[in-house]
Amino acid sequence: MRSPARMAHRARYAETHMLHLCNATVYDGTGADPQQGDLLIDGMRIVAVGRFMPPAQAQKIDLCGQAVAPGFIDLHSHSDLHVLGADLAKTRQGVTTEVVGNCGFSAFPHCGCPDEVGAYNNGILSSTHTFASLREYRTALNGPQVPAHIETLVGHGTLRTAALRKNPALHGKALTMELCGLLDQALGEGAAGFSTGLMYAPGATAPLSELQELCTVTAQHGKLYATHMRSYSWELEAAVDEQLQLARSSRCRLQISHLQAAGRANWHRQQAVLYTIERAHAEGVDVAFDAYPYLAGSTVLSQLLPQHVWERGFASYREHIAAPHVRRELASWLDTHTAQRWCDILISSHAPFPNGEQLARQSIADYAEAHQITGGEAVLDLIERSQGQINIIAFNQSEENLRQLLTHPLAAVISDGLYTDGIPHPRLYGSFVHWLGYYVRQLNWLSLPQAIYKITGFPASRLGLRDRGRLTAGSLADIVCFDPAEIASPATYETPRACPTGIRAVYRNGAQIYSAVQPAG
Repeated sequence: MRSPARMAHRARYAETHMLHLCNATVYDGTGADPQQGDLLIDGMRIVAVGRFMPPAQAQKIDLCGQAVAPGFIDLHSHSDLHVLGADLAKTRQGVTTEVVGNCGFSAFPHCGCPDEVGAYNNGILSSTHTFASLREYRTALNGPQVPAHIETLVGHGTLRTAALRKNPALHGKALTMELCGLLDQALGEGAAGFSTGLMYAPGATAPLSELQELCTVTAQHGKLYATHMRSYSWELEAAVDEQLQLARSSRCRLQISHLQAAGRANWHRQQAVLYTIERAHAEGVDVAFDAYPYLAGSTVLSQLLPQHVWERGFASYREHIAAPHVRRELASWLDTHTAQRWCDILISSHAPFPNGEQLARQSIADYAEAHQITGGEAVLDLIERSQGQINIIAFNQSEENLRQLLTHPLAAVISDGLYTDGIPHPRLYGSFVHWLGYYVRQLNWLSLPQAIYKITGFPASRLGLRDRGRLTAGSLADIVCFDPAEIASPATYETPRACPTGIRAVYRNGAQIYSAVQPAG
């Protein structure tokens, strides 16, 4: 029997924390057709959905028929360190959950080598801040300034960098066992899974046997394995086959990150790999993929290089190209092996140059022409001038291929947004509203309920989140209210930081975190 004191406490809590969102068009996150109805929130959770008699003490908010959906889930984010500073780039889009630690980069563990791990992470995470463990990182995430619920993967490249900088003598089975121990500890502390970045050193040189053991550890914990594969261009089919082999042998749950066929010469490869993935799924492999709703991607310029050149970062690059003939051979290799045209690769940010020159928005082709050199030579020149600290935006895909990816039943929609000091990709500021406004409302690629499912219920199921991603009684009250007729992103490649339109209010755990809606009356 409840004590009078406890009942009084609950009554006061309900009096100040019960919200009645009425006259809403409810999209529940399952892909089902919307229903007209109300939501009742008590504290952190939804307690009723549909038609009901609200308690008299509930604060009423009349949504006048606008859409209500579960808070959007970004299954592939690189906001690992920027969420610690109350950044609202995702919140303004309706994102209430972000999955960080992708592509082999995570903010932990540094294993006593914070400077080295920070330097490795910096190009993708845009910060050198690191943590000794997941436990320490999660303590920082508990701060009141963090707007989203954060799930984190453990980055393979970060693990390798930390282990090898701590003990350079590690190799072979001894290195694998060290990495497995670190991964097991982090998964035991609550990490959502494991990620690889196999187009980035030092993960790129990891043998398949090492990945096999790490995926087995991931499977033993029942967690997700997300992979930035070895190739999305010339060797796309082989890269997909390798990951499916890992999933079959380790029985891990596989998430192929930002699937695409990069470069015009490779666009035809996409259909074949989708058939391969579909066949594996039909055979019982737990595999899905994700994609961002833009034709261009964003990464570091050094990713274009053969990654053995970059094994120890800029220092090993300098050693590798010390001989002029080796530098010439590498430039020639870049000219013949880069999947994109040089005019399709834009500089988005770079470390300061001594003369103050700013190259953001220039293409590699522009730079090469201005300096009367080849595109490959331009890449090396830019890397040397910036000491490897240079980011790019690369136009990779065709519209037809993008539609095939985003509408596929095994696809989640993501941002994959990178923070930079220069010109960021607009996906950081607009992915989810661009998806719903442009591709869904304007181009009608998918119905609105199905499109919402790809950024709510589906990614929640991939993560095993039982109380997020759906609007049901008992779920945590992560909610976004928006106008389907106005939701859009004005962010472009020229003005990427423009704020979304059409988002009316965002709630996380029942607390309003963006765009206040005034109570009725």
